[in-house]
Amino acid sequence: MLARLAAIALLAGLAAGCAAPEEPPLSAEVAASAPALSIPADRWRTVLVAGDNSSPAFDNGIDSLRERFSAMGVRNIATYSASTRTGQLASARNVEGGLRTAGGEACLVYMTSHGDERGFFLKADKRMLSPSALDQALSQGCGGRPTVLVVSACHSGTFINEQTRRPNRIILAAAATDRTSFGCGAEDDFTYYDQCFLQQLDGAATWRELAQATQGCVQTLERRLGVRRESRPQLFVGAEVANLRLPGR
Repeated sequence: MLARLAAIALLAGLAAGCAAPEEPPLSAEVAASAPALSIPADRWRTVLVAGDNSSPAFDNGIDSLRERFSAMGVRNIATYSASTRTGQLASARNVEGGLRTAGGEACLVYMTSHGDERGFFLKADKRMLSPSALDQALSQGCGGRPTVLVVSACHSGTFINEQTRRPNRIILAAAATDRTSFGCGAEDDFTYYDQCFLQQLDGAATWRELAQATQGCVQTLERRLGVRRESRPQLFVGAEVANLRLPGR
């Protein structure tokens, strides 16, 4: 599966977006420099969520992420999928429950699906997981421990707001609040953002480096494919985790 990553988007035509734009985008935020923070790979608690199965891209994304994170030494990985092809059903109850009991010394949450300005789509419930509900679940399960949240969906910049910005968190969003993201059609193997994240994973030492490299990859890919209204991936880095290293790095 991973061998196909480099060619997928280049061979595809312009993929369909996943929603329609409105609200002004949030600017990317990077916290001031801080000492490097390294947490052993086996101390990370990871939750992977594919919220919809209308495209194979979402399940393919978390399948590949599970493989890659496992290879990096992460042992505690819970997966949730709309198709239940892997892990548990991606319902709001299951996902929020998994986050509330996260534990570990550091939390990593990667969510990929459709989305709009209300939040992240969970097909099992036919509802949106809102930024406030996700914030509450993360606060209960991860507390003040280093926490990385990646939301790969249209309008996912909505998850970077006054409530969710916390000094112990890093938040990566695939699109600005008023923008769609791409690669979630029925013929796509990966979303553009998930593809770029996977491609850049080996070359980064810190989460901030990975986020910035993924942003650049998405921008290059969209321009190459002629996307007129780019997704503009977003980044927030809290001051306590400004130089948080990837597991195993």
